[in-house]
Parts: sequence; C-alpha cells; structure tokens
Amino acid sequence: MASGISLKELAAELKLAPSTVSRALNDSYEISEATKKKVISMAEKLNYHANPFARSLRENKSKTIAVIIPERINSFFAQVMDGIEEVAQEHGYHLLIYNTHEDLEREMKIVNLLLNGRADAIAMSVTSQTKDSSHLQKLHNRGLPIIFFDRVSPEIPTTKFITNDYESTFEGTKHLIQQGCKKIAFLTLGKDLSISKERQRGFQDAITSEGWELQPSMIVQCCHEEETNVKLIEELLLSPNRPDGILSSVEKLAFATYHAVKRTDLRIPYDLKLISFSNASTASLLNPALTTITQPALTIGYECAKLLIKKLTKPNHYDLIDQVITIPSKITIRESTCQD
Repeated sequence: MASGISLKELAAELKLAPSTVSRALNDSYEISEATKKKVISMAEKLNYHANPFARSLRENKSKTIAVIIPERINSFFAQVMDGIEEVAQEHGYHLLIYNTHEDLEREMKIVNLLLNGRADAIAMSVTSQTKDSSHLQKLHNRGLPIIFFDRVSPEIPTTKFITNDYESTFEGTKHLIQQGCKKIAFLTLGKDLSISKERQRGFQDAITSEGWELQPSMIVQCCHEEETNVKLIEELLLSPNRPDGILSSVEKLAFATYHAVKRTDLRIPYDLKLISFSNASTASLLNPALTTITQPALTIGYECAKLLIKKLTKPNHYDLIDQVITIPSKITIRESTCQD
C-alpha cells in the first residue's frame, strides 16, 4: 500500500467506522485496548500518518500555546520560553511568541488577537504599565486557559508562578550590608508591578531591620531606555550622597550600572558593590563577575507548560486553580560584591 493512505481507507481496511478509528488513534477511553492495538498495528502496516492540520481544524484546536512576554532581551524570559517549548513540543504543541515591548496598548492588541481563537492556551507575563486587567478578564471569561508567571495579574483567578521576590531581595540587601555597605540604592522598573512592589518591600525591610533610616533618594525609578538609565545611574554615582552598594531589581539595570561606572573613576567592588536579579549566562564573564539573584526560569517554564497541557488534554478533569506557586531563587556570590 502506498504512503498517504487516508483515514477513510484505513477504516475500510479494518471494516470499522472512521470515527472509531479516529478515536482509537487518539487513545480514547471509549475504545477497547484490543481495538486500539488492531488499529495502530494496521496504521503502521499501511503507513498511515494523521494530518495534524486537518485534525486541528476538525477539533477547532490550533495545537498552539501563546506566550506573551514584556521583552525579549531579558534572559529570564528566554529561559522560561525554552522550558515551555520543551514540554509543549513533547505533547505536539507549538508556541506563538508575542512581545509587548512593555507597551500596554500592544498587550491589549495581542489579547484581542487571541480572543479570535489563535491559540488554545496562554502563558503570560504582563507589562510594567498593566494596572487595569479588564482585557485579561475577557480572555479568562472566554474560557481560554491562562497562566501567569513572574509578573502576574492578581485579579484573574488562575494559577500564577512567581519566585520569592521579597525574601531574595531581603537576603541580597543583607549580603551588601554584611560586605560593609552603609548606603545602598535600589534600582527599579514599573512601580505598579507585583514583583517590583515585593522586591522594593524586601529592600526596605532589610534596611530598616538594621535600624537605618530609609532615604527616598536611594530608591531610583528607572525606565526602558538604556541611555537614560545609564545617565540616571551616573548622576547618582557622582552625587555627594552617592551609594556604596546597589541592588538592581532587573538585569538590564545591572548592565546599565556597569556602563555608568565606566564613565566615573569608581571601581566595582572597591567603591561600589553590585548585586542584581539576573539569569544572564554572561554574569560570570563580566568584569568583575556579577553577584546574582537567579530566578528558576527553566523550571517556571516547565511547570507552566505542564499545567496548561493537563488542562488542554483533560479539560473536564482538570481546573487551573486560583493559586500562587512560589519557586525560590538562588543567590550566587561573585566578585562584584566581594573584595580580595
């Protein structure tokens, strides 16, 4: 028998209804094991290959998971996507990647696209501008399985994966204090983000737990333009009230700090100690190597995908519970906070 046999031809050969053959090939619980074995054996013998596109049209499924991220350059998001993709591909799903570029308008347009059934499920990290979640509520109301990771929307009743932002920042700040820092600055983005609030809270509590007064000038609100951030940090480092330690809440601000330091006479770690949230593989190659708070990005990606696949393959038996799952980060101490 030549390759390219159709489902109807396979069914005729087996003297079974095409719907029975289809259900057997899809491992349906309605079909007996004996029939499944008979169908699979004949399918292999006759070189039958299912047409995934025809099946997805019939089932009204795209076999696609949409992943919405706020930026591509952050290695955390790249690693989360790798984790999601690995699990998704194992189950015959592929990814549609959308980058909002930290723009709420773009996020809303992407959500509207997805309302039209372009993907079967969504894994998402919101922009730093996302305060109102009504556009996300529409997705949830439509019954589209949606999971949030890292930057979450607390109002949507679904599973959210985060790391221990508060504790990690508290420990990171304490590490700077133990290394002799007396005046520590905190660099942040998107003050309305859940992760920004938690990280800032961890920083503030670590400072006040020392009996120190919290200086508002030491909390620096940065933006998404690198050159603007470099200038802002440079001004901070050249000010009479300059910090001797910096905790950067995102990796791009750590890189901006290295650039800013180059424009001054200061040296890391002698005049300034630096620790940052970062998943960059280049952290150990920087000069000096960067002390990092590393998020479990790959694990977060795996867990997001596993839950979405469960929901997609067993929709009636599995619900995405309204819960927050915390997977801890890890601090790796390198030269940027330690003198010889």
